[in-house]
Amino acid sequence: MSILALCGAQVFTGEQILDGCSVLIEDGAILGLVQSGEVPSRAERIELAAGVLAPGFVDAQVNGGGGVLFNQEPEAESLAAIAAAHARHGSTALLPTFITDHPEGMRLAVAAVRRALAEGRPGIVGIHLEGPFLARSRKGAHDPALIRPMDEEDLAFLCATGLDTVLLTIAPEVVPTAVIRRLVASGVIVSLGHSNASYETVMAAADAGATGVTHLFNAMSPLEHRAPGVVGGALDHGGLWCGIIADGHHVHPAALAASIRAKRGPARLFLVTDAMPTAGDEGDVFLLNGRRVTRRSGMLTLEDGTLAGSDLTMDVALRFAVRQLDVSLAEALRMASLYPARFLRLDGARGRIAPGYRADLVELDESLAVRRTWIDGKPAQKRAG
Repeated sequence: MSILALCGAQVFTGEQILDGCSVLIEDGAILGLVQSGEVPSRAERIELAAGVLAPGFVDAQVNGGGGVLFNQEPEAESLAAIAAAHARHGSTALLPTFITDHPEGMRLAVAAVRRALAEGRPGIVGIHLEGPFLARSRKGAHDPALIRPMDEEDLAFLCATGLDTVLLTIAPEVVPTAVIRRLVASGVIVSLGHSNASYETVMAAADAGATGVTHLFNAMSPLEHRAPGVVGGALDHGGLWCGIIADGHHVHPAALAASIRAKRGPARLFLVTDAMPTAGDEGDVFLLNGRRVTRRSGMLTLEDGTLAGSDLTMDVALRFAVRQLDVSLAEALRMASLYPARFLRLDGARGRIAPGYRADLVELDESLAVRRTWIDGKPAQKRAG
């Protein structure tokens, strides 16, 4: 295979920003980093303009994009369209997210992801099942009529999907710790969300193996001084990774900034979009479980005003983190790539620019807008509009 050399931009490796380096790609993987004057003569050079070359973004929560909603169209072709829409904004790996629905819908969604992976659809790395095992009191935009307890048939299905990466959002007051242990033992990544649980229940779920919290602050019991709730548990337990929707609508910037400072390590906060079909698309209206959702002023709401996912893309979230949350560029890039990759157990191949890692890359200009994206070393999309 020929060698491709990406030259001229700063390179963010996942740990640090380097000047004067070129990234060598061969057979879809990172071959190495060399000084720009040491690029092999046989390599095909691509000269990049001023800006930064970074690991492609990893998005753990994508309901739709490009006019397509996964719940509405659980097909491999739909997933390809969603991934292509988000690739234009720097996302090279994502989890299609299927929210609370009928049991047969959940099975169709898993089958669609299996097919997409078998067909090698770029950008698809697994599935996120957000519900239906949630608390009705914290339903958010989920249809309360479809929220239900988990039974043995559900558990058997979830433990044997045939997928390497399955993220499942549950309310820990609805799913017992013994069931969480069985899910985790089967390889499912358990995240806590749409929950009114107490701090103590959250800590017990985390000790049972839950490792995530879905869209921190949204649809969960808040942090109060005598009742820390899900938010308090999420920030206090060092093993819980927390996704955040950094769009200025779902959570006040001051609350996000405070949570970044407060989070107990080693787990961190990372960026998610919770994107709906309007992301990367001109349409302003779609149906969610038969209910009308409308985009106005960057917000997506049901007719009663309830937020229903977001209009966000990862490049916009990155810029928000840098400009509104006072996060350094390097840390914001980790929040968009390395941290979600770690949470999803994909960090052996994604989230860094290092020898042997997948050549999933995003080129950002000096304003942090996406110029180009590569997935497995192949150009995915040019600059987003």
